[in-house]
Amino acid sequence: SGPMQNQMQLPSGYGSHLPNYSAPSGHYSQVPNKAAASHLDNQYRASYYPGYYSAPAQNVMTSVGSNMLNAQESQQLYNTAPLSGGSSDRPVQGAVSSASYLHVSAQQSYSAFDNHYSTSVSSSVASQGFPLNSDHYTMPVVSGAMYPNVSYPPVAAGGVYGQTFTSQSLPAVGQFKETNAFSSQSTSVPHSLQQHVPVGYNTTLSTAPSAQPVQDNLSRNLTGSVAKVNNQINTGGIDSSQPVHSVSQNVPFTKPGVGTSASSAVMSSVRSPAPGLSSKSPSSPPVTQSPELAHQEGMQYGGYVNNQASSAPAPLSSSSDDEEEDEEDEEAALDSSSTTSSASPVLNNYDALEGGGYPETRSVTSSPVPSPSVLQTSKASSKPFGYGYPALQPGYQNATPPTPVQPSNPGHHPGFQHYPQACVNQLSSSLGGLSLQHPQQPESLRPVNLTHDRNILPVSSVPAPVPNLNSDLRKLNCSPDSFRCTLTNIPQTQALLNKAKLPLGLLLHPFRDLTQLPVITSSTIVRCRSCRTYINPFVSFIDQRRWKCNLCYRVNDVPEEFMYNPLTRSYGEPHKRPEVQNSTVEFIASSDYMLRPPQPAVYLFVLDVSHNAVEAGYLTILCQSLLENLDKLPGDSRTRIGFITFDSTVQFYNLQEGLSQPQMLIVSDIDDIFLPTPDSLLVNLHESKELIKDLLNALPNMFTNTRETHSALGPALQAAFKLMSPTGGRISVFQTQLPSLGAGLLHSREDPNQRSSTKVVQHLGPATDFYKKLALDCSGQQTAVDLFLLSSQYSDLASLACMSKYSAGCIYYYPSFHRSHNPAQAEKLQKDLKRYLTRKIGFEAVMRIRCTKGLSIHTFHGNFFVRSTDLLSLANVNPDAGFAVQMSIEESLTDTSLVCFQTALLYTSSKGERRIRVHTLCLPVVSSLSDVYAGADVQAVVCLLANMAVDRSVSSSLADARDALVNAVVDSLAAYMSTASNLQQSMLIAPNSLKLFPLYILALLKQKAFRTGTSTRLDDRVYAMCQMKSQPLVHLMKMIHPNLYRIDKLTDESTIHVNDRVVPQPPLQKLSAEKLTREGAFLMDCGSIFYLWIGKNCDNNFIKDVLGYPNYASVPQKMTQLPEVDAPSSERTRSFISWLRDSRPLSPVLQVIKDENPAKTDFFQHLIEDRTEAAFSYYEFLLNIQQQICK
Repeated sequence: SGPMQNQMQLPSGYGSHLPNYSAPSGHYSQVPNKAAASHLDNQYRASYYPGYYSAPAQNVMTSVGSNMLNAQESQQLYNTAPLSGGSSDRPVQGAVSSASYLHVSAQQSYSAFDNHYSTSVSSSVASQGFPLNSDHYTMPVVSGAMYPNVSYPPVAAGGVYGQTFTSQSLPAVGQFKETNAFSSQSTSVPHSLQQHVPVGYNTTLSTAPSAQPVQDNLSRNLTGSVAKVNNQINTGGIDSSQPVHSVSQNVPFTKPGVGTSASSAVMSSVRSPAPGLSSKSPSSPPVTQSPELAHQEGMQYGGYVNNQASSAPAPLSSSSDDEEEDEEDEEAALDSSSTTSSASPVLNNYDALEGGGYPETRSVTSSPVPSPSVLQTSKASSKPFGYGYPALQPGYQNATPPTPVQPSNPGHHPGFQHYPQACVNQLSSSLGGLSLQHPQQPESLRPVNLTHDRNILPVSSVPAPVPNLNSDLRKLNCSPDSFRCTLTNIPQTQALLNKAKLPLGLLLHPFRDLTQLPVITSSTIVRCRSCRTYINPFVSFIDQRRWKCNLCYRVNDVPEEFMYNPLTRSYGEPHKRPEVQNSTVEFIASSDYMLRPPQPAVYLFVLDVSHNAVEAGYLTILCQSLLENLDKLPGDSRTRIGFITFDSTVQFYNLQEGLSQPQMLIVSDIDDIFLPTPDSLLVNLHESKELIKDLLNALPNMFTNTRETHSALGPALQAAFKLMSPTGGRISVFQTQLPSLGAGLLHSREDPNQRSSTKVVQHLGPATDFYKKLALDCSGQQTAVDLFLLSSQYSDLASLACMSKYSAGCIYYYPSFHRSHNPAQAEKLQKDLKRYLTRKIGFEAVMRIRCTKGLSIHTFHGNFFVRSTDLLSLANVNPDAGFAVQMSIEESLTDTSLVCFQTALLYTSSKGERRIRVHTLCLPVVSSLSDVYAGADVQAVVCLLANMAVDRSVSSSLADARDALVNAVVDSLAAYMSTASNLQQSMLIAPNSLKLFPLYILALLKQKAFRTGTSTRLDDRVYAMCQMKSQPLVHLMKMIHPNLYRIDKLTDESTIHVNDRVVPQPPLQKLSAEKLTREGAFLMDCGSIFYLWIGKNCDNNFIKDVLGYPNYASVPQKMTQLPEVDAPSSERTRSFISWLRDSRPLSPVLQVIKDENPAKTDFFQHLIEDRTEAAFSYYEFLLNIQQQICK
């Protein structure tokens, strides 16, 4: 029985659904002997050509000879099944509806081989990724480089199995680095005991780790028995006379229960057994918890239920496909592109679309279940991660090796060889990275006396710690800029994690801009049959036909199409495919990953035109930016655009092609808003471009004389929702004051006299749920709302921010904005708009995070909505958005030495392509507390704590969040000091990996989001909290702890060369006034703004050459640009500032500060190591921590 037909009805505005809808060209790579589909036209006037490919001769591998196998076994082992099922011989109609399109692989059987290695070495090795065994393993000696570098020639677009190319907007990838993910370990294990479970039906993007299937005994171990070494060399594998059984997994996989949402578990200092962001001072009021939240295990750093969005806990259990909400059942889709075996019916919903779990069906290639004795033998065995032998291609796992033979096929790799003893050292060195036990103490564990060592800040930016993996895995691992874990050494148990008193979580930047991105266009997307993990560099190949999942350990079949490598145009090397050589890849998805035809890019601008808005002057900047970037808006020929303005009424603009000028349509009944002409308010950008330009030129002057002071933001948003519902897209809202009319009206809640309060900070949460409900409605219709707040008065950002939080939008805030009175803010808006209007965008996206069995996710942080279980709904996704997740260890990880995390982001590009971006991270598992501390990533820890502290501030109180941050430092350092010996109580010791932890927490406490005793506007505080919940780590760290450089003495020494440009590299300075001198000039990089502080006695030559003025007195107060002066110091300074700007998406504004400048206060408030009236200095903070530890 095939999958269900998609019964989804297209929403209005999409036109009729063509029965022969096909995805764009390149989406369906034809396989041999199949006719290509014909040219199709869809309703968006886009021509689709599935492509025509010539079919090569049948690929058949020759038998390896009778000296190893009998004729029948040889035939079964090496004859390949006819290629089929990769694509239909006719146009795909919406979604696949028949199992006849699915490739059913022939049954493969494998015989046991005898070990014919001449030499072996006894070695105790911690296996990577699979169950450990404390006994010694028989390790075969391997000679030669098992994983040679291969230079891949370019391949034409019409490859038989699709092509691999670089994203068109990025530089082409000419060569993929050929580095195998596996070390050269091997264990003698018979084929007969290995699992043989075919790949099953594919259901798109994956579910989060909390929904991983329960690992069955049959899949827990890699299979086979390990030969023990008892003071002698064992050269044999298993007795050939032993009965051979083929193991097949037929037991249905079920999902484990997912932990409840994060509770605010109490975390006191050393005295508290629970770690993290949860303890409070004795004076803090208690937080009441519901019973279902109180029993959550693991790191409970104050996670809480926040209405399923910006910090959303995972639901109590994984829902099956038929348990989805009705709205998801209506938006149904199938996924058969990755099927290589049986066809399972999958319900049409979002969970199925991304690949949620479902009951497993019996495979058509199943073998009889083995006898209990065989199962017992299999259960007791274990194999190292990446186990392989040279008879098959490098990187494969296999059983006991056979006798050497000569290849009979030129394309086949050489058979087994006899390897000399001289290669023992090479094998040992290749395994050197597998153990975390080193004879010397690693630098990350070097004790640092914090109260004695004052200069702990490094001279350059703090790099991300490198996981302690072998060199092969390290090269293949995901970039820390995209995927980062708070602990690069994962504790084996939750108890060990609790002892460390550190949070376990992930920091994600999944859609960031990349200079190189492997893009896969193959018709087959290979995924685990059980947990839906995408194949990645950390899976293990048992042989050419089977691979083992690195998350659930399920054995899957290798699809026939995957045997072909489009880069090398070779067959039989699946381990060299780019999917297995790159931890970050992007797949071009087929229509099976679509709930509907890809939506066009639709942009709607909702503009405040009240008197306050006109006075601020933002319309001039916005309209000018739109005119300059209209042709750069991401999209294709279908791109649509519209405009709504509002004051006390709502104005629409008819821009229909054929009109001589734009028509304004005014709706004054804001209590019952409606669309006057629904079909002409969103128009094709290219067809109505002249009318759009006319409107943008006229808008800044249309409301010059307005006297309307009210703002009907709520009704304008309701109208925008109605207008965008048929298609989805992006709504950009520009607001300058508190909404005062109609639905969603707000009242001022801020008391200016309480801005400096050291006690209670109120109104951090929304005053109404109107904006949250509207955002959820928008999210359901694939529409995101981005907010630009340009206000000089209180505007209740805590309420307005909900429209972006829950719709996966973003927030921009410009306090005291005025085009002429505040040129720094005006320049910042202009630069932000240029980036905002031209950056790439993903529509109707969903994201899942998977992890190795035993780990679970319990809380998410960011701007999104949790649609079902662990499926994050992102109506829009942008490259500047970051996410964070909290994790716990539900089951012991003692049976594995590696864990992996994988995030999959399914989205529609602005060109109408459905794409899947996949990141995979691999980390080692450790059993000692010292190793946990050695792998701590202090910046990731601080960023995750910042997210949790924001939640605590809203759910409990700001004072409670501050206490929890302090206790996080106290607990972790106390736990570390309790494990160290010969420590005096008068010393505050931290491992080198955590030496910056107290400094970063103090910086966080002095940040606008959490500071007390300093005058802070409520909107400023709320915006800082919003930034912490949505910024990627690299940008958030500059916001928490800015970088300070002295730039008046830049030289050509210690420089770097970037694009033929010499860039000075001045050392980082402590954030303390003691580092400032009246004779110097200092640049502070705060992420979104640069402060250039000029001392009164600064050298006049520097002022003249760099600032362009003769002396200090002549430098103006509001200087935001450096002139281009033909002088070495000017070139060095501008080169350094340009280099800093190029490293981030948003170009920071430069603000020159003199002693009498009002911005001087902001500059000195960032000197976090100095004492203020309401906060400790850094040294005093250390003494306070030490005092609490010694209590």
